[in-house]
Amino acid sequence: MGFPKQVRLVDVAPRDGLQNEPDAIATDTKLELIDRLANAGLRHIEAASFVSPKWVPQMADHREVMTRLQRRPGVTYSALTPNLKGLENALECGVEEVAVFGAASEAFSQKNINCSINESLQRFAPVLERARQANVPVRGYVSCVLGCPYEGEIEPDQVARVARALFDMGCFEVSLGDTIGTGTPLTAKHMLEAVTRDIPMDKLAAHFHDTYGQAIANLYAVLEEGISVIDSAVAGLGGCPYAKGAAGNVASEDVVYLLNGLGTEHGIDLDTLAATGDWITRTIGRPNRSKVGVSITRS
Repeated sequence: MGFPKQVRLVDVAPRDGLQNEPDAIATDTKLELIDRLANAGLRHIEAASFVSPKWVPQMADHREVMTRLQRRPGVTYSALTPNLKGLENALECGVEEVAVFGAASEAFSQKNINCSINESLQRFAPVLERARQANVPVRGYVSCVLGCPYEGEIEPDQVARVARALFDMGCFEVSLGDTIGTGTPLTAKHMLEAVTRDIPMDKLAAHFHDTYGQAIANLYAVLEEGISVIDSAVAGLGGCPYAKGAAGNVASEDVVYLLNGLGTEHGIDLDTLAATGDWITRTIGRPNRSKVGVSITRS
């Protein structure tokens, strides 16, 4: 199919990147991170997660984050809303886009959200319906599309089944997550081939973690097939609380550097983005996992 001329990056650092941090991060720090990302040119930022603080304490200030953030024209600030209660709370805060998350692995679904894949999909139905009534678009996530910490390899057809269910429910876009980062370029292409039998390429996104150092190679592979939406996190922040040893998301700086090399439009200023990654990792005392970011800020 060939590389897309333009790619949209979704920076998930404020939510997926920070949710696992053991020490409380100040709301003001989260808000500054969001604003710095927007200043760097990000037009889609996942800002918060409306989940129970019991399960994800780091996201307990979701309401304050969503109501206090400085909204910029043309920037979408989305939030994760896994259930109807979370959606209602998000709607009260003026959220403009939400997301639900399922899994392509039965074992991971049970460990992550305490129900089967089919049960999780049934839970999403009222969320999608309520969001439709509120005229709020819903994005769908599928975890473990290239491997599971409990089941090992996942069949591409299983990924396709879950992705199709989310799409048929009304998700405007389905993000395919290599949650534990074990995928390789060929397995990524095979998975994408199965999913695109039922869902148009322009309704899909790639959400690849870098545990085994393959995220950039895998993104190159799916870009080559026509993927034009990529989830990433500045400085490679994040991981997965349910996948032991899972490293962070692919670094936004590394993705932008790749896109620059391909001549692909994305609208992001790399130097400003790298400075943001340097600032947030210093602020929260975490290593900067972006090779590009470290090279730019330390040179």
